[in-house]
This record gives sequence, C-alpha cells and structure tokens, in this order.
Amino acid sequence: MKFSDIERSDWEGLKPYLDTCLLPVTGLSGFEQPWEATQELEYLRDVMDCVEGPYKGRIVTYPAFHYAEGPSAAAAINSVCQKIKGAGFRYVIVISGHPSVGALHFPDADLLLCPESADGQVMDGEQFKLRTSRVIRAMWQPETAEQA
Repeated sequence: MKFSDIERSDWEGLKPYLDTCLLPVTGLSGFEQPWEATQELEYLRDVMDCVEGPYKGRIVTYPAFHYAEGPSAAAAINSVCQKIKGAGFRYVIVISGHPSVGALHFPDADLLLCPESADGQVMDGEQFKLRTSRVIRAMWQPETAEQA
C-alpha cells in the first residue's frame, strides 16, 4: 500500500496491521542522463513489485530516496529509518535495485533488499522473489526462522 492511499481518518484502524515500511532508494548520483534516470526508476519499480504485491496488507511504501552516494547518503537514509520507526513502524525495509546502495550499511533498517551485489552478482527475478519472501518471513517471525 502506498503512503498516499492512506487517509488520515483510516490510519488508526490500519496502523496495527501495517507495521512495516518499505523505503525505496533509487541510488542516483546526479550524473545520469534523463533516460538513465528513467531506467533506474523503472528498475526500482520492478524490484519493489516483489514486495509490494505479496505483502500489500502489511507494508506501507514511503516516498523514494532518490540520490544516494557514499557514507553521507547512508547516514541520511539511516536517519530516515530511525524516524520512520519513531513514527510507529516496527520494521523498515530499505529496497533498491542499485548495487551501490546494496553495499551501504543501514543499522536502523531491519532489512536491505537489493537483487544486485556490489561485486556484480545479479539475482534473476525468481531468485530475488524467493530470497525476499524468505528474509521477510524471517524478519516477521524470527522464532520460526531459527527452527528451520
């Protein structure tokens, strides 16, 4: 569910069920040509589909953090994660399609999902969906994951 789909009057009733925030990070540097920025946004949309669809009743997607480069970006994104939790979300998932974001560290995010690693390894769509499903379930039910 997108943040913009939630009416003020509905939030208190939905809040107990929507305990997880998805924070998209595009990973743009600012050096992209317009068509490259479009490609990055479309790819992020496709990556997010692996989470938004299957977990529609439990996850709220927040606005994307578009520019992310280096340690200062990691600190800024992590600060947003802290604030989102302070606003009442139990879990924050940072999601990106950009390997530079996947290499960053966000101590206050509960998960970082990225199909491409910094060393160039790319999961295909099915691999990413399976991994995403497994790690999200483990995040929500850690006692079950430990037994498996």
